[in-house]
Amino acid sequence: MSTKPYALITGGSRGIGAAIVLALAADGFPVLINYRSSHDRAQEVAAQVSAAGGVARLCPFDVRDAQASGTALQAELDRGTHIGVIVNNAGVLQDGPFPSMQADAWESVTRTTLDGFFNVTQPLVMPMVRKRWGRIVNIASVSGVIGVRGQANYSAAKAGLIGATRSLAQELAKRKVTVNAVAPGLIDTEMIENVEMDHVMPRIPARRLGRPEEVAALVRFLVSEDAAYITGQVIGINGGLA
Repeated sequence: MSTKPYALITGGSRGIGAAIVLALAADGFPVLINYRSSHDRAQEVAAQVSAAGGVARLCPFDVRDAQASGTALQAELDRGTHIGVIVNNAGVLQDGPFPSMQADAWESVTRTTLDGFFNVTQPLVMPMVRKRWGRIVNIASVSGVIGVRGQANYSAAKAGLIGATRSLAQELAKRKVTVNAVAPGLIDTEMIENVEMDHVMPRIPARRLGRPEEVAALVRFLVSEDAAYITGQVIGINGGLA
């Protein structure tokens, strides 16, 4: 495209989300950095984008809240923002054995991933269809592909996101809007700080954690013109774990 649209990255203030923000900004996309509460960290990421010559704007709202999401996104559309790339990255962990899992742990995780996907993506799909171009990348997880002990809520949420990816891809393909999922394994971010590495590392054939920048590089490719014929796919980035 001659003038690149904005890329909206949910959960863009830290970890994989922040790496994706920086990668897409480096490719010339102006970026909208969504976050719920990490204002200072979001500002730091935006400052990095600006220092590198890119364009970044903060877009705070809770993806679980349909009204807040809709209001924030409509405000962007009303100001003429062309959002052509969505990266649904926001997610939370509340691990625990299923027999003792409380309803709030189930709802917090599933709503962030699944309601978040709907609340962010649905208002922006028709503008993409009218433009006849768009890229939607959903950050799933190896947990949603193979299941992980103690993550029934997270696995269910990410598996649901994979299903939504495949269905929406079929709806939008003829309008030149691609929809793909990226399924990371263990990535070196704050989300895995409580993981027992001595137990997990032997299961990873690559014998190391992934880096957020490696996930961002895959997303960077999927939103490029080179990936225009790739849609409805779930691409693992897990060091051979699955």
